[in-house]
Amino acid sequence: MGFLDHSTNNIIVDAVLTDLGRQSLAKNDGSFQIYQFALGDDEVDYTIVQQFGRTVGREKIEKNTPVIEALTAGSLGLKHKLLSISDEFLSHLPVLELSVENDTSGITVMDRSNMTTRKITVTVSSKVNAGIEPDLLDGEFRIELNDLFFRIQGETPDVQFTDNMAIYRFPATFGSLGASVTTTLPIELKGFSPAVFKAYSISGGNKIRTFIKVTGVNSGLTQNIEVQIT
Repeated sequence: MGFLDHSTNNIIVDAVLTDLGRQSLAKNDGSFQIYQFALGDDEVDYTIVQQFGRTVGREKIEKNTPVIEALTAGSLGLKHKLLSISDEFLSHLPVLELSVENDTSGITVMDRSNMTTRKITVTVSSKVNAGIEPDLLDGEFRIELNDLFFRIQGETPDVQFTDNMAIYRFPATFGSLGASVTTTLPIELKGFSPAVFKAYSISGGNKIRTFIKVTGVNSGLTQNIEVQIT
């Protein structure tokens, strides 16, 4: 869903089904039901508020922000979903951090000639010496990756989009007193042909540059990790 025109007092909203939604509707067996929805602010640049202050910054955002039209590609829509939190006095959000086994460079490299599994540790913790708000405790994480290159070892994707992006839901473990949430993702490099490597490699043809995205299902916290395939 997206705004087509909000320059006047009339607000025109465009709502479309994603490709996955159309597939479900096309079954025509009564199984297609809309049971939840989400809102996002992908277009908003919040540095404007930091630059101009809340009053002027808010006005600039409302008047000058371009609004994205509705997209049928489910993997592209709602990258930054809004949160609903019951505690109106919440002052701090927890922090989501990613670390890769035996990697301190910040860029994970996987070699096609050595088809190994790299373990990514996901940690959500409070940085203010307090427990995580119950509304924000993530029982699962949502992992988004390119299905041409990767899979989570021993798991099957919950959703596969037509652009090769796959979504997994992976369980998490709670720390004592709800102070942290952790999990370890075994990311396995798939085998693929030299033609696929050539088609997706960056200029120079010596590596593929891609990203794995991890999102907390309840907290909405998101981090991306870069992976280079050589």
